[in-house]
Amino acid sequence: MEQRIDYYKLAPEAMKIMMEMEKYTKTTGIDRKLRELIKIRASQINGCAFCINMHTADARKMGETEQRLYCISAWRECTFYTDSEKVALELTECVTLIPTKRVPDDLYQRVREHFDERQYIDLVLIINQINSWNRISIAMGNIATEK
Repeated sequence: MEQRIDYYKLAPEAMKIMMEMEKYTKTTGIDRKLRELIKIRASQINGCAFCINMHTADARKMGETEQRLYCISAWRECTFYTDSEKVALELTECVTLIPTKRVPDDLYQRVREHFDERQYIDLVLIINQINSWNRISIAMGNIATEK
């Protein structure tokens, strides 16, 4: 597969809005490594190799370990993710798969044990942002390339 359309060139106003949201997500109080874990997990679920490749590289630059990157798809069975990371990853899975998973009240309550109202909103926005990027990337034919 090759990139189908130069969407940055043909829809610069839309991409500017996407980039503004991306800038916003970086200003939140959500830990930057956790933001990358969220992006990786959603991208795994969506099958977006381009985004998985990008965000694992970004996470490595931030000092994330190979062990945590390799095991993120099985985070429930690992002891090396914090409780707050685990609940954020569970929220990521539920929001990414919202037609079937929804966001149950008990999950909301568990998220709120670790994150305040504003952080909850920011988590949902980060999750939605990466889901939007995944869908754009897949629809436009972006591919992961070796660096």
